[in-house]
Amino acid sequence: MDYRREIDGLRALAVLPVILFHAGFSAFSGGFVGVDVFFVISGYLITTIILAELARGDFSIAKFYERRARRILPAMFVVILLCLPVAWVMLDPFEMKEFSQSIFATSLFSSNFYFFLKTGYFDISAELKPLLHTWSLAVEEHYYILFPLAIMPLWKHGRKLILPVFATIFVASLLFAQWGVMHHPSMAFYLLPARAWEIMLGTLCAILLSRNEQRMLAAPMWVKQLGSLAGVALIVLAIFAFDGKTLAPDRRCWCPRWAPP
Repeated sequence: MDYRREIDGLRALAVLPVILFHAGFSAFSGGFVGVDVFFVISGYLITTIILAELARGDFSIAKFYERRARRILPAMFVVILLCLPVAWVMLDPFEMKEFSQSIFATSLFSSNFYFFLKTGYFDISAELKPLLHTWSLAVEEHYYILFPLAIMPLWKHGRKLILPVFATIFVASLLFAQWGVMHHPSMAFYLLPARAWEIMLGTLCAILLSRNEQRMLAAPMWVKQLGSLAGVALIVLAIFAFDGKTLAPDRRCWCPRWAPP
């Protein structure tokens, strides 16, 4: 896949509001949506890569997993190692035990389950969980594991079903997420079934674009630019307009400035 400068631009647009939101800048009350943007980007990129390799006939699930591991594991373990001395100095024995457990869960790409199960009245605050942000990495890893296993048989035995199947998953996950926000907000925040619709949105975009690439390339430049500006405008609107009262999975955000509903 060729380098996509606009994708890197979207990543920057996503990560900066998240940082500013958690830094306490009230103007970025909806900065948490950057995580959601990342999920959509991941769905789009991974699907585009896999579809291109399947079309060429050289897709290997082992090589796919290897590339994901080489991309993610070095950075993840560097973060864990950098957190260790700080945690040793700043955390009390109970908090250090919790941190050690989170290291184990993060290493197994299950930290989202860990933090979901640890959510409760006696849970320690977010500032004392150095690896709390790895929940989103775990969600993406679950997608990386399951998605190739789902699309490979569809590509081989029923390519016409690819779009309907993933569209169905998108709708089911979106409905589940809306139910979860109202009844089980922590589950809606941390777990893949309630987050899959965001990743599937990127997946559906990749599928549709792969089937209509020539038509998209032939579209007038002003149409493409208008669509890009509209997308960026919607993201920026969410960053400044959303807040803790917005009905979304992130309403149960782990940011300590928000109390559970």
